[in-house]
Amino acid sequence: MIYDVIIAGAGPVGLFLACELRLAGVSVLVLEQADTPDSPLKRLPFGLRGLSMPTLDAFYRRGLLDEITAPLRNKDGGKQGTPSVPHWMQQARRPGGHFAGIQFFQDNVDTSKWQYFLPNPAGTSVAVEMEHIEAVLATRAIATGAFIQRGHGVEGFTQTDDGVTVHAGGKAFEAKWLVGCDGARSAVRKAAGIDFIGTDPEFTGYSAQVEMTDPDKLTPGRHYTPTGMYTYQAPGTVAIADFDGGTFHRTQPITLDHVQTVLRRVSNTDVTISKLLLATTWTDRAHQATTYRNGRVLLAGDAAHIHSPLGGQGLNLGLGDAMNLAWKLAATLHDHAPADLLDTYTSERHPVGAQILDWSRAQVGIMRPSRSSRALEAILRDVIETRDGATYFAERVWGTSLRYDLGSDHPLVGRSAPDISLIDGTKLGPLLATGKGLLLDFDAAPSTQALINRWRDRITYVGLDAQDRLGLRALLVRPDGFVAWASDTSSAHALDHDAIAQAASRWFGTPDDA
Repeated sequence: MIYDVIIAGAGPVGLFLACELRLAGVSVLVLEQADTPDSPLKRLPFGLRGLSMPTLDAFYRRGLLDEITAPLRNKDGGKQGTPSVPHWMQQARRPGGHFAGIQFFQDNVDTSKWQYFLPNPAGTSVAVEMEHIEAVLATRAIATGAFIQRGHGVEGFTQTDDGVTVHAGGKAFEAKWLVGCDGARSAVRKAAGIDFIGTDPEFTGYSAQVEMTDPDKLTPGRHYTPTGMYTYQAPGTVAIADFDGGTFHRTQPITLDHVQTVLRRVSNTDVTISKLLLATTWTDRAHQATTYRNGRVLLAGDAAHIHSPLGGQGLNLGLGDAMNLAWKLAATLHDHAPADLLDTYTSERHPVGAQILDWSRAQVGIMRPSRSSRALEAILRDVIETRDGATYFAERVWGTSLRYDLGSDHPLVGRSAPDISLIDGTKLGPLLATGKGLLLDFDAAPSTQALINRWRDRITYVGLDAQDRLGLRALLVRPDGFVAWASDTSSAHALDHDAIAQAASRWFGTPDDA
């Protein structure tokens, strides 16, 4: 069988990409190296992942939000023995996020500065276990017809102008396209010859669950010290940043004695670890693929970019890749994509990835065990406590500042569409559940409907007024939920049908009757 798309990697990014492609009617095979998705690192406490607004919007628009956030509605997270609430949530004020451990609070964020912001069921951010996210996405992918083969890590491939032959698990698989979602050490990226450039690590990070004979010697919370940084949550969850240039990461076994030595040095205590239950290491290495495409091979997620987990941006970045890529790749396979549509995947997502890598690097600059970093930290704490400062950091951490450069001066174009409520109670988000584009025409002009019906198989037309137009007259939304074109109520003239047709052709190809 020749599949439309083979995806290397059954992590959240690969699985979400599979869901999106199947929504568009594309045949999908997912090849995963691991025999089972089970891993203690995907469960609490280390498996906790913060989901930002673009990710929550994507899940909401595809009808996945309730399933993804279901454990949050259960008192113990839906499981017996769930660890206690993280230390940063045990406060009188509700934290909104952090930058290098410096928190900003939700009551200090001024959302009125966001012209097109409308609250929706997705909220601004939530934290969910990686294991649960993967389970929900795998269930959806399989239910919609995707095939997942575990124990088949991609070993290499050959590509022609017409397709790709993928070698995995001693077998050969045929597809028209291959997408590497196979992590930081991506075999797909390496075989494609795509350069992976960036900055080398400054520290080895440790995440460990331990038992201690004298835990009171550690103070809960995050602490900067003259030799690094550590975070402690009772009774035995520890994170450490040891500024050793990343030399320990994946070079030696992680032993009790080693973790104790590092913890003592960084915390400046003589705390004693009696048992090492679980431990892993990570670094602040920040690298990015120079392009996300080589012929019929594409990259997404950690295969395209890696950075430290500081701030919890990595998973959101990868899921954003999947949402951006899927509809463009599907349109290409269905032969109704503009010639350069697939190229916009790299042009739109590469700058977003580069920005996140720099955001991660900036946090490392604050964390360094130096006098200048501590001075900078003190200034930043003052800034982040101001209303303007908290709002700025919320924009970056929550993802509300995300905007693609789509060549328009309209402030909404290139941004995620607001969840507008129509006068019949329908909201914008669920209107995108089919994976098609959307034209909202608040004046319900028959001539506008006739025009957009020329793309009826790719764009849904909704002619209905809104409870709050936000100063808008009409807007065209791409399948990924980002605004491709918008018109304001300030214009006294009829809707510019030429502009609508131009935008529709730009993103959805030639009309059916062309």
